[in-house]
Amino acid sequence: MKKFDAITLLITHYNRSQSLERLLKAFSDQEIEFGDIVVSDDGSKPEHQERLKEMSGPHHFRLVTTPVNKGLGNNINKGQDAVNTPYTLYVQEDFDPFPGYAEHLADALEFMEKRKTLDLVRFYAYFKYPYLKPYKKGFSDMKFGIWKPGHRKFHVYSDHPHLRRTTFFQKFGRYAEGLKGDRTEFLMAQSFLKNKGKALFYDDYKGLFDQVNSSDEPSTMKRSNLRQSDNFLVYIARTVYRNVAHTWEYITHPKHK
Repeated sequence: MKKFDAITLLITHYNRSQSLERLLKAFSDQEIEFGDIVVSDDGSKPEHQERLKEMSGPHHFRLVTTPVNKGLGNNINKGQDAVNTPYTLYVQEDFDPFPGYAEHLADALEFMEKRKTLDLVRFYAYFKYPYLKPYKKGFSDMKFGIWKPGHRKFHVYSDHPHLRRTTFFQKFGRYAEGLKGDRTEFLMAQSFLKNKGKALFYDDYKGLFDQVNSSDEPSTMKRSNLRQSDNFLVYIARTVYRNVAHTWEYITHPKHK
C-alpha cells in the first residue's frame, strides 16, 4: 500500500457516477491512499447525486455539491476550496490511472518538495508539449517563450490530471466562472504563463492515465465541428488564427495581484 498523506485527490464530477466509481476503484485496486478525497459535483441529476451519497461511505470521500449546474470553473473552485492538504491531485471523473501509477506520483511529489518554484506536474495530454527539457525519471521541464513558433506553446497548464500545490489560487487566481469549459481552461493557462508558472510534463503522456468515455456515460464537453475538423485548409486557418489570438491574449492578460 502507498499512502500519500500530503495529497488530496480532487475529482470534479457531472452526471457520470459510473465513471467516478471506476476511477475510485482504480486507485483502490492499486492500493493508493490519499490524505483526503474531495468529490466536487456540479449539480448532477438526482439519480447521480443519490449514487454519490451511496459511494461516499465505502470510498471515503467528502462530497461538495451545488443545487444547480454552475460550470467547470465553479466546480473546480469550490472543490479546491475544500482541500486542506499541502498538495492536490486533480483528476476529472473520466480518467483512470494505469497500474504502477503510484511510483510516478511519488516521483512528482518528491520533485515538488525539492523544487519550491515548481507549481505543477502534468500526467496526461492530448499532444506532446513542443518545448521540453529532460529532467528526471521520464519527466521534462516545460519551456515557454512568447516568440517560440506555434500555438501549442501556450498549453503549459491543462485541466488534465496533474499534481499541484494547494496554494495554487494564491499565485494564479481562481478559475473564471460562467464560461464554457474550454474557455475557462484557456484563461487559467494564460494566467499560469503570465504569472511565471513552472511545470513538469511526463514524456509518455498517455502512459499513466486512460480517458474513458463510454456509450453509457459519454463526454459532457461539447465542441464545434470547426474546432475538430481534419480539413487541411481549416487546420491551417485554425492554426494561424490561434497563434495570433493566443499571443494577443497573452500580451493583454493581466497578472494576478
